[in-house]
Amino acid sequence: MTDSSEKKVSTPDPVEVSQAMTHIAERSQRLVMEFLEHQDPNALGLSDPLNIGKAFMDMTSKMMADPAKIMKAQMDLWQAYMTLWQSTASRMLGGTAQPVATSAQGDRRFKDAAWNENVVFDYIKQSYLLTAEWMQRTVHEVEGLDDKTRRKVDFYTKQFADAVAPSNFVMTNPEVLRETIESGGENLLKGLENLLEDLERGKGKLSIKMVDEDAFKIGENVATTPGKVVFQNDLMQLIQYSPTTETVHRRPLLIVPPWINKFYILDLRAKNSFIRWAVDQGITVFIVSWVNPDAELAAKTFEDYMLEGPLAALDAIEKATGEREVNAIGYCIGGTLMASTLAYMTAKKDDRIKSITFFTTMVDFTEAGELSVFIDEEQLGALEDRMNKDGYLDGRAMATTFNMLRANDLIWSFVVNNYLMGKEPFPFDLLYWNSDSTRMPAAMHSFYLRRMYQENKLVEPGGITLCGVPIDLTTVKLPTFMLSTREDHIAPWKSTYAATQLYKGPVKFVLAMSGHIAGVVNPPSDKPKYGYWTKSGRAPKDPEKWLAGATAHEGSWWPEWKAWLDKHGGGEVPARVPGDGKLKALEDAPGSYVAVKAGD
Repeated sequence: MTDSSEKKVSTPDPVEVSQAMTHIAERSQRLVMEFLEHQDPNALGLSDPLNIGKAFMDMTSKMMADPAKIMKAQMDLWQAYMTLWQSTASRMLGGTAQPVATSAQGDRRFKDAAWNENVVFDYIKQSYLLTAEWMQRTVHEVEGLDDKTRRKVDFYTKQFADAVAPSNFVMTNPEVLRETIESGGENLLKGLENLLEDLERGKGKLSIKMVDEDAFKIGENVATTPGKVVFQNDLMQLIQYSPTTETVHRRPLLIVPPWINKFYILDLRAKNSFIRWAVDQGITVFIVSWVNPDAELAAKTFEDYMLEGPLAALDAIEKATGEREVNAIGYCIGGTLMASTLAYMTAKKDDRIKSITFFTTMVDFTEAGELSVFIDEEQLGALEDRMNKDGYLDGRAMATTFNMLRANDLIWSFVVNNYLMGKEPFPFDLLYWNSDSTRMPAAMHSFYLRRMYQENKLVEPGGITLCGVPIDLTTVKLPTFMLSTREDHIAPWKSTYAATQLYKGPVKFVLAMSGHIAGVVNPPSDKPKYGYWTKSGRAPKDPEKWLAGATAHEGSWWPEWKAWLDKHGGGEVPARVPGDGKLKALEDAPGSYVAVKAGD
């Protein structure tokens, strides 16, 4: 007699399974045929646009030159395995044993209890962790590699280690096995359906669905702060937000976000919207909403982004409010543009910007972090060939690059959820924004990658010239607030910190916890999630020295910034309503530019 408390294992209807598999087979065959039709018949499939092969050949040749070191590394791994076998044998005999290898804090791949409670899966997990750590350490310690090759080898070795994790395979993931047994294999059928849908959406390339896109609509449940578009040109729309206070700072605030992603990262939902919060603090907020460019804008340059972005916005703000003086924020590449613009304005004796805030902004690319592995002559050449053909860089290529920096969270977790578990992704606003990619005009992006990332010319006085003006960041003497984030993979905080030694005005540097996005979008809350560090006085040259003497604070850095900005607000004036000035409202916020998708 069966115990009613036991969960029954469902058995799928054979007819339904047969129909599903027939349907999947038909779709798979069609996809393969479409994929092959789009391939170059003369291609041999041996190209290496990422220039990975040469890096690993260099590493292998250097490694083989020291056989004693190879032998020692192998012995170290063997001894680690011996310890693990002894530990596992002890557990199998009913004893207890301390783990030989543990996953890093925040590693969610092994969160299921079976990874620890089941001896077999615990062994599989620890064996993988030992091997992955050994492999990455051994490769990193190879002597004689130049820095660029070492970074590339380290990066792609980690990518390989992440890819072969036991959590990514059906037979070695206890959670997937349990779901397969309980559903009678329906999770794998649904997962295959999800895989085929992603291949169809990507037109033969895998485009992993990260979020339920139907759960969000721009202007309805994301990017909802009330306001009006009051100006637009080829590259941007300028949004002025409606006031919620009777008085506001005399000086409006201009926000220049990155154009690598869309501006509404600062306006996701009411409770985590930096824009809505700033408006509620009595600030007249303007933000640039960049166009999602197509081939018609291929010739737009970095100069054009300066002229038609912040400089055009300053002219428009004066017409809209009658106020010549403003405070400004630049975020990521938007901050790089603002730093360049400020140096340009200084040379032109244009003093309309009275204070500047930088969010996670690099101007010195000496240590550009993991993104530097994508910047070498071979890769840039291949990228420029692609951009010159299309007129722009496809937003999906940019998205893939950024996702690789956090592959376990932004790639493999979705492979497990969507394809192995057969589930739909969650409706998460941040991931919806992350999937809403943008294109890059060919001329602008090539200039940015070569002159700044590859050659690091922005940090050199006169290293680059914009509109005939040599750019010298050391001429910037404005009050400056710099926010960096400690776990930033895109703009490493020690790299962004270097700008504290460039600007000649008073600089306040703040280091927030978490990463490039979560560290910035960290609103005040009764239950603070992340904190931040501050330090009074002039910033020392060494970022570690700064951190050692900094004071830790709980909660959001936003009020810290507001207290700083109040000193530069220029007094109070009656609140301004969008459209009441010399610029009439063109349409409601968030405008039409932000609604254009990369695939449109």
